[in-house]
Amino acid sequence: MSANASTARNNAHPSLDDRDIVFIDGVRTPFGKAGEKGIYHGTRADDLAVKAVRGLLERNPEVPAEKIDEISIAATTQSGDQGLTLGRTVGLLSGIPKSVPGFAIDRMCAGAMTAVTATAGGIAFGAYDVVIAGGVEHMGNHPMGAGADPNPRFLSERIVDPQALNMGNTAENLHDRFPQITKERADRYAVSSQAKLAKAYENQQIQADLIPVAAKRPGDGWAVNTVDEPPRPETSMESLAQLRTPFRAHGHVTAGNAAGLNDGATAALLASGAAVRELGLAPKMRMVSFAFAGVEPDVMGYGPVPATEKALAKAGLGIEDIGLFEINEAFAVQVLSFLDYYGIDQDDPRVNRYGGAIAVGHPLASSGVRLMSQLARQFSEDHSVRYGITTMCIGLGMGGTIIWENPNHADFGSKA
Repeated sequence: MSANASTARNNAHPSLDDRDIVFIDGVRTPFGKAGEKGIYHGTRADDLAVKAVRGLLERNPEVPAEKIDEISIAATTQSGDQGLTLGRTVGLLSGIPKSVPGFAIDRMCAGAMTAVTATAGGIAFGAYDVVIAGGVEHMGNHPMGAGADPNPRFLSERIVDPQALNMGNTAENLHDRFPQITKERADRYAVSSQAKLAKAYENQQIQADLIPVAAKRPGDGWAVNTVDEPPRPETSMESLAQLRTPFRAHGHVTAGNAAGLNDGATAALLASGAAVRELGLAPKMRMVSFAFAGVEPDVMGYGPVPATEKALAKAGLGIEDIGLFEINEAFAVQVLSFLDYYGIDQDDPRVNRYGGAIAVGHPLASSGVRLMSQLARQFSEDHSVRYGITTMCIGLGMGGTIIWENPNHADFGSKA
């Protein structure tokens, strides 16, 4: 950094310290349905990640590629076209200088979120100034759990309930724990998610962060994909009532009130406060705090609650200070258990304004950055909100939460 950039505060961004962690931009590919009928059936996972990274750099020409200090790309199944140290291979395939290192990371659904927090820690420490962090999941090429070999001690020593190894069962367990969260409530939440996403598309609030992807499906030829494939805007309470409950007879969880199996990639650009000034970057969010927490694996969907409690305590904030919530919708019951804990109505306008994973899809390790991109765009639209959170449940009983500050708020950066 130059001498001017090493000054803790200056007139360009007086509220940013040198080691502040700033979200500059986030993009994603359109999400597809996993399987032979999906738009990415003939596409490699690493090529999806390359598309996201290249699109991110093209949108931010003020960041020279040689200034990037690290690339972290997450994937849950790290084999085949999702293996070979993705951060490094994606960097090489994206045309980023060979001097820029990279690594892969796995925290299941919170892969991209962890890629962000891991590199953010490097920024705060002074090891990095500019990083790329994201995730990819091609669930068509790599079905959930494919090739996994859970240690038999999990079951023989009763370390983990057998149902904890199936995410749908853990969602049914949450319904058992919280009987007030009925199937009717879960279905109503799912209908709302679909409707909110459709409205966001209508208002051009989604398309701006999508990177078009040309893909060839066997037998169908090439097509340029510019919108998400999973949404079902026609979803109604009546149609959801007809769906079977595959995880339990007469259960609550269906394909309609849960996220689907999807393919897609995300990428985010993070920078230090010093780099923001040196390169003339425009901050979209500042990271305030983050936390991960564990819960019983058989109710893994409850993980966002203790993670949020930890993140709020670290930030010295209360839930009443949070003006926007981006909650990953792995299952409707998981979101509702979080909202009920904090006494927030499921129709509260602060919650998932653009809809969520039930509508748009959840390509596991990529989803964390989607939450961030959507929150950043809402910050740009609503300057009255100072703080927002991105939070998600994580397989085997964990949760992760990041608290962000809106640079458009009048009190941005105030330590009072």
